[in-house]
Amino acid sequence: MHITSTEIRSKYLEFFKSKQHAIIPSSSLVPENDPSVLFNTAGMQPLVPYLLGERHPLGKRIADVQKCVRTGDIDDVGDDTHLTFFEMLGNWSLGDYFKTDSIAWSWEFLTDPKWLSLDPRMISVTVFEGDKNAPLDTESIAIWKDVWKKNGLDFGDERIARLPAEDNWWAAGPTGPCGPDTEIFYYMGEGLPPVGSNKGTDSK
Repeated sequence: MHITSTEIRSKYLEFFKSKQHAIIPSSSLVPENDPSVLFNTAGMQPLVPYLLGERHPLGKRIADVQKCVRTGDIDDVGDDTHLTFFEMLGNWSLGDYFKTDSIAWSWEFLTDPKWLSLDPRMISVTVFEGDKNAPLDTESIAIWKDVWKKNGLDFGDERIARLPAEDNWWAAGPTGPCGPDTEIFYYMGEGLPPVGSNKGTDSK
């Protein structure tokens, strides 16, 4: 399947509009009311006040494509996964849905023939493994397994890599919103991924 970045943006916003999300435009690269950073570095940066409880005028479900400049990992720019400028596609729940819907919708958007139609056999996920500050993200593990079961897929723990905070703990900065995250990876090697292949065992 060949698809352009413009088509991906369009499909993404159309998908979340179908899930009753209000579509908002990208904010400026330069934050309007956040002196802690020079640029917007993530899609959630302009939405921090709403993530902390302020009411958004368009409701509790928001989706956007935010322009970002990332400097924290600038030394990694030039490899296969790091860029300085990029656009971050985001769907935001402001006190509405949580992991169950977010994970199920991610899977639907990626694999449903109506949307991106990616091959489920090539996909694995990661979760936070837990440490002295917070436990293993068992909730996300259970939700992923339930999504796969509902879609008739015999996937289990081999598809789920448990990774440390540096990989699966998201934070806005030294202070502010933070917590465990779950991420999705697509195998880019030849043929089908080997048995047990996931982000924790296979760099492809």
